[in-house]
Amino acid sequence: MTLEMGIVLGLIMLAIALFATERVGVDLTAVIIMAALLATGILSPAEGLSGFSNPATVTVAAMFVISAALRATGAVNGIALFSTRIFRKSYWTGLILTMLLIGVASAFINNTPVVAVFIPVLLGVSRDTGISSSRLLMPISFASMFGGLITLVGTSTNILVSSIAVDHGMPPFGMFEFSALGVCFLVVGMLYMILAGVHWIPKRTVEKNLTKQYDMADYLTDVVLHPVADSVGKKIAESRLVKDLDVDVLEVIREGSRIHTNLGEVVLQAGDILRLRVDVRQIQELKNTVGCSLKDDRALEDEDFDADELALMEVIIAPNSTLVGTSLRNSGFRNTFRATTLAIRHRGELLHEGFRDTRLRAGDAILIEVARPEIDRIISDPRFVVASEVELPHKRTERLVPALLITGAVIAAATFELLPIVTAAVLGAILLVATRCLTLEEVYHAVEWKVVFLLGGIISLGVAMEKTGLAEVISTGMIDIVGEYGPLVLLGALYLLTTLLTGIMSNNATAILIAPIAISAAEALGISARPLLVAVTFAASASFMTPVGYQTNTMIYGVGQYRFSDFLKVGTPLTLLFWILGILLIPIFFPF
Repeated sequence: MTLEMGIVLGLIMLAIALFATERVGVDLTAVIIMAALLATGILSPAEGLSGFSNPATVTVAAMFVISAALRATGAVNGIALFSTRIFRKSYWTGLILTMLLIGVASAFINNTPVVAVFIPVLLGVSRDTGISSSRLLMPISFASMFGGLITLVGTSTNILVSSIAVDHGMPPFGMFEFSALGVCFLVVGMLYMILAGVHWIPKRTVEKNLTKQYDMADYLTDVVLHPVADSVGKKIAESRLVKDLDVDVLEVIREGSRIHTNLGEVVLQAGDILRLRVDVRQIQELKNTVGCSLKDDRALEDEDFDADELALMEVIIAPNSTLVGTSLRNSGFRNTFRATTLAIRHRGELLHEGFRDTRLRAGDAILIEVARPEIDRIISDPRFVVASEVELPHKRTERLVPALLITGAVIAAATFELLPIVTAAVLGAILLVATRCLTLEEVYHAVEWKVVFLLGGIISLGVAMEKTGLAEVISTGMIDIVGEYGPLVLLGALYLLTTLLTGIMSNNATAILIAPIAISAAEALGISARPLLVAVTFAASASFMTPVGYQTNTMIYGVGQYRFSDFLKVGTPLTLLFWILGILLIPIFFPF
């Protein structure tokens, strides 16, 4: 092994460690690795930056725009509302139909917005019917992954591996080249969930009342300010309530009117009713030191907050949100979104105190009090997935037909090879803006820039593995270990390795690392690389064992009140089943 190989191998280990620990964002990790390869001279500037001009990166960005247009015109919402009507009549019929619809939709649309639309709708079904929300959300997350295996545009990983194949002189994968195999995985996955998986998911009923769901009884109260209080006549920001105690003033109720904006500047008056987020242990201290008393002993509930001006909402930090890695304090959450945080579900733990400095992660569920005029802005903000049932912003249903026609044209152009998929996707995105299905501002919001920077940066690592010969060395090592047992065992080993890595790091990063090794191994054995690349693609896109292995699992983790062990219990047998299925079926559809 040469020095350059050693440096690249060290950077791979660093990337895996950073991805697994989430100490820095996946996009920043990718850029750090790219910069290190440039600084060490292993890659030239053109080679290091080639990921940003790679057709896979551009195609993925354009597909985000197409998915956003279908959502903005109401296509996805229509599917969700149709399936939920069935749930109210029969759980099993609703589950089968919903999983099938999500699977088909995810074959053509990025699965993150598909699942995002279904989350609040299915939580509403749970509250109305008493069906455990945990037995609704995990099946739809898994179904979206099943569907992503069916077409080339089903997931960004499929597009990426196809691009890697082209870079190595192989033909690209066709739009429906995965379809026969993908449909087999979809059917088997659905049967597993219906016959076994759903039964192993613990029943966890979500309270209809958000304050009860977040155990807020001991953390919300109304107090009356007495004339003797030293805070009377002072601005809230300068009062002892805020300066000396860990108290959030949510609103001031004065003579029947609610004051909830610019609270820091409100001058307190005797008789004001202050709605507070406060630890119950501080209530006695409040009474004794700041001249106030409890309005009553009744625990506050949702109806106490819902008014013409204010509402309670539950939101999820989106997988590629810019808030990931920051804290509520550092992000200026309250001022930015004009919302007050009451509690957070963070990695399975419910936090009522000290959460302002907690590093936010994708999937964290947050209970907020928000002014009603801001609700539409929060729903439309790509940094959040809204879990509460709220009135959705107006959809451009009059633009639905053009959006469907343009999307169909993109798929047809790529299927019949009239245009390269990158060209078709970019033209489709432009036409969606030209036909006013999306505004230009919505296009910028639609693109998940973290994914773009992840791809742009981490592709350089694959280039470095090829350039230094490290991919060949690793593949030779694999062949020495399993090569004598034949290509089928090699395929199984690559599938298993990809699955394990995807469980702790980005699926796209895993594909970039393993695909060059698969190609080198195929060349060394004198077999087709096609089946090995399909194994890598399917394994990277089917991560069921952890809540962090795939974006849709992360989205449902907090709001579904799952535990890490729930994914292990349900996802491990499914992963092993898909592994066996891949070994048996991939060589049939993609011969060596």
